[in-house]
Amino acid sequence: MKLLRLPALSLAASLVALPAFAQASLELKRVLLSTGGVGYFELEATVEGDAELALAVRLDQVDDVLKSIVVYDDKGGVGSIQLPGREPLSEVFRDLPFDQDALGSAEALLNALRGAELTVGGPRQVSGRILKVEPETIKLPNDGGTITKHRITLMAADGMRQVVLEDAESVKFADPKIQQQVDTALAAIARHRVQDQRTLTIMTRGKDKRTLRVGYVVAAPLWKSSYRLRVPDSGAEGKGLLQGWAVVENLSGRDWSKVELTLVSGNPVTFRQQLYNAYYVHRPEVPVEVLGRVLPPPDQGTIGTAEAKVEDRGRAMLERGPAALAAPPSPPPASMPRAALGGYAAPAPAPVPLPGQAELFAAEAQEATTQVLFTAPAPISVKAGETLALPIVAKEVPIKRVALYQPQVNAANPLAAVRVTNETGSGLPPGVLTLYERGKSGAASYVGDARLAPLPAGEDRLLSFAVDQKVQVEREVKSRESIAQAKIARGVLTLSITDEQTTLYRVKAPANEDRMLLIEQPRVGGWELVSPKPGEVELTRGHYRIARPLAKAGTTTVEVVTQRPRQNVVQIAGLNHQALLGYARQGSIPGPVRQALERIAGMQAEVDRLDRQVKEAASQRETIAKDQERLRQNLASVPAGSDLAKRYLATMKTQEDRIDLLRRTEDDTRHKLLQAREALADAIAKLEV
Repeated sequence: MKLLRLPALSLAASLVALPAFAQASLELKRVLLSTGGVGYFELEATVEGDAELALAVRLDQVDDVLKSIVVYDDKGGVGSIQLPGREPLSEVFRDLPFDQDALGSAEALLNALRGAELTVGGPRQVSGRILKVEPETIKLPNDGGTITKHRITLMAADGMRQVVLEDAESVKFADPKIQQQVDTALAAIARHRVQDQRTLTIMTRGKDKRTLRVGYVVAAPLWKSSYRLRVPDSGAEGKGLLQGWAVVENLSGRDWSKVELTLVSGNPVTFRQQLYNAYYVHRPEVPVEVLGRVLPPPDQGTIGTAEAKVEDRGRAMLERGPAALAAPPSPPPASMPRAALGGYAAPAPAPVPLPGQAELFAAEAQEATTQVLFTAPAPISVKAGETLALPIVAKEVPIKRVALYQPQVNAANPLAAVRVTNETGSGLPPGVLTLYERGKSGAASYVGDARLAPLPAGEDRLLSFAVDQKVQVEREVKSRESIAQAKIARGVLTLSITDEQTTLYRVKAPANEDRMLLIEQPRVGGWELVSPKPGEVELTRGHYRIARPLAKAGTTTVEVVTQRPRQNVVQIAGLNHQALLGYARQGSIPGPVRQALERIAGMQAEVDRLDRQVKEAASQRETIAKDQERLRQNLASVPAGSDLAKRYLATMKTQEDRIDLLRRTEDDTRHKLLQAREALADAIAKLEV
């Protein structure tokens, strides 16, 4: 078996003569649709000897086909794959003396080929070179309106001749090369009439009769899954009847006739690359060489001995051809969809028919490393553009009824939910689920919808489908903080604080029914669960899940306590007297630390008192100085030796005495303040508690 190899893929016709190939038709046999947004399509053809296969794909799929196409041939090999360029018509007209628009009408073509020799047949035959073709409006008799004809002007040997194009019986180019160019252009237009489709031609070589398979991956609509779950109307535990359906659209552009359909649920890496576009490498422009001018190439340095050996080895491999560089092909698997995705686990058990319902022939489920495959039990036929609903699951699964309280969804009532355990033998893709409840009479009734997240085999999920108004919940949150440890070192107070949050849930059960309540408490980074014990609680993404049974007509209180440790670091030297006392008087602070803070607070209070005295003395001196300035102004305005002048002088003398006393008091207090600050700083620096 040979895998497809595209050596220097040529999108134009090969210049090398090839032997004749037999034509063979490809038929679609297998379709694999992935939730990655792509589909694998595999076609088969029976060939004998050298054969040529045509694969038609939409233009928007060519990039994906070139990226992913693979050919399996047990007894032959692939010679090449060819397809027209992205714009084949523009390439055809590139070397022609007229463009595509010229073929829109006879007059346009003739005007585009001015100078070509033309022979016009009719009552009289005229030959000459085309000068021009121009429209001519002719009035019909009896006011019958007008018509437009086209007059051809030819330059003949004896002068200009004119003939009406619409009256000519034949128009023929004398040069057979021009006639061949027109024929080539028309054939190209006919060949590429479908603008959004390209045909790949696969050349395969071999001798014997054999089956050849061609597969490729292209974009495809996502297939969707939906589920139905039917549960009894009573009992907390039991069996539920689960049906899963896949909704598939055939938008591939071709009918699916009795194909093997496989649906893949997974999240593979998929991407596109524009392989069908032509890219040109920028080349620097160098000056034209004249008069023997030389342009030495830039020096790239020397190559060491080891690198030279590598280069020689690589040159030898290139001389032996591409086969020396390619790894030998691996043997093909039995079936392409399974081959493309690796080995699978053993098939899941056959689906159990749902009692009281029509039996579902569900798809066979197989679980791989990163995805789950569902293969239709029989060939599928779907016309292009149609939609298919295919059963993928039909099983009884264990269920448990619960009341799920999610305060962010509904603060007053929990949600009615069922816990479903996946015992189907394979993973289930995400989808919507419709829940039915089977009553005592056996009839089913609709009770709600739910969303199913991806469900691996053996795991369980909670499916919430309605508000349980029979259960009432009140929620209260309380917070407090306590000092677990405190220490002082080098003037820094370090407090180890424990924040505690208590959430109380008061739950009132239904009057006549028991419940199993599940409370989802948010998990916050840095906080730890204290009550209930962590071993009694389930963990989900972002939540604790706490289970409590509810007896009918009863009231239950559930307390959830979480704690968070944190540290508060404070520079003692930056705190005032009141702040120090505030830390010292916290109820949970240790005694030695409290006493140390109270002592420092007393020293800080003395510093604050002395500082106030200094500021008060300075303020009084400033007030007296302003009053003295007033007295000096008044003294200058009264007669010298007058009683008022003597009074002003006596007042100023008394103020001078007061200023001297305030200055001495301020200096003494400032000295005491300096000593108190030094003592405080020394006490803080030496404090170790």
